[in-house]
Amino acid sequence: MSKLLVVFGATGQQGGSVVDYVINDPELSKQYKVRGVTRDTSKPAVQALQQKGVEVVKGDADDKASLEHTMQGAHTVFAVTVSIYDGKLYERELSQGKAMADTAVAAGVSYFIFSTLSNAGKLSSGKLQNMTHFNVKAEIEEYIRTRPIKSAFFAPGCFMQNFSTFMAPHPAGDGTYALANFVTPDTQLPLIDIFETGKYVGAILAEPAKYEGKVFSAATRLYSYHETVETMSKVSGKTVKYKQLPQKVWSGFLPPAMSDYMVDMFLWIQDYGYYGSQTKPSVDWTAEQARGKLTTLEEYLKKCPLHLQ
Repeated sequence: MSKLLVVFGATGQQGGSVVDYVINDPELSKQYKVRGVTRDTSKPAVQALQQKGVEVVKGDADDKASLEHTMQGAHTVFAVTVSIYDGKLYERELSQGKAMADTAVAAGVSYFIFSTLSNAGKLSSGKLQNMTHFNVKAEIEEYIRTRPIKSAFFAPGCFMQNFSTFMAPHPAGDGTYALANFVTPDTQLPLIDIFETGKYVGAILAEPAKYEGKVFSAATRLYSYHETVETMSKVSGKTVKYKQLPQKVWSGFLPPAMSDYMVDMFLWIQDYGYYGSQTKPSVDWTAEQARGKLTTLEEYLKKCPLHLQ
């Protein structure tokens, strides 16, 4: 008899990838029946999931009764919290993460997979004061580890998709393009095609006992800004250069609500490593565990070209 896998954020990037991977994998599709959870069941993406045979239910991490409904009969849960950059980010997200974990325990769920990040505030000895979006996920992870439930953790790196949004290259005015930031060009980014979340979580689902208590530092590999712009230039046929700006100039281009978070996040990556001191071995080990080939930056940019006008 197949086990019920409940996936939160089923119409989002991470949850959607997990759903697609499981239902299309010959092994996992036999082992697991999927129930997708979303806050809005009127989305077109919900109908697309239902047409693939996925049960979709409405669930809200701020509503205990709805959480209880979503987890009825579940064997395994994949949970993700979303950071909203306002004054309530920490309290709201911590409450949601704890509520999901507590509800899973109360419902008799056997295994809980949570999308986590590093506690940059603690690991930087408090030097980085604006890493709440990382720290809160790490605190939820710590809480889950204290609960009577088996667990594993998926920690996604920097999304390759960001090169189409706030990390996109811009015209430099001389026919070339600039990928700008304030960190050094040698700063190492662990890049992930976030739509490959399922390849990592799928490995945990296939061998849950093997990965119990483990953290997947999920990225194809580390890329410096030097290598990133070289790859962008090669694929696009345009010249893309890295431009290191003064910190205040760079942050001035960001939405005010996000700028302090983003500055400290890139300082964290530059000075400590995205996953801390063991970033490279953690990323290398995780890539070896993933099911199937991981997309390189070059392959991603061929699939999703930069819009360089």
